[in-house]
Amino acid sequence: MNIIVAVDKNWGIGKNNRLLVSIPADMKMFREETTGKVVVMGRRTLESFPNGLPLKNRENIIITRNPSFQVKGAAVVHSIEEALEEVKKYPSEDVYCIGGDSIYKQMLPYCDVAHVTKIDFAYEADRYFPDLDKDPQWEITAESDEQTYFDLEYKFVKYERKK
Repeated sequence: MNIIVAVDKNWGIGKNNRLLVSIPADMKMFREETTGKVVVMGRRTLESFPNGLPLKNRENIIITRNPSFQVKGAAVVHSIEEALEEVKKYPSEDVYCIGGDSIYKQMLPYCDVAHVTKIDFAYEADRYFPDLDKDPQWEITAESDEQTYFDLEYKFVKYERKK
């Protein structure tokens, strides 16, 4: 399973249920990586999308504790265990965990690849992703050249769980 995330210098990922910054090349990479695949997310992440609708051209799996929550065009599960059961229907390499922070933290142990957009700036954040640079189970296996969006520098980094 994959995890896909954009982080700032402090591994911050969001504030007030919004991304810290929107970088077109990051959004494009996200679309290219996940289109035609399976995305797993929490309810609040879904609600942060335009009109709170599931992502097009993907199988959407929403994790929520709310037993009556339903959304058209998505599978709704009520625990990490149920989500893990649901993703068994798909090839592991086609499954992407896309947030938010508590879902990332709970799904990370089941993921082998992390696609991280590292933004060289420290934002004010209230949600964070675990620092993979400090985790001995993870190693960088690919890294793009530094990119620039206006005055923001960032790069795409691929981490893989050590075997």
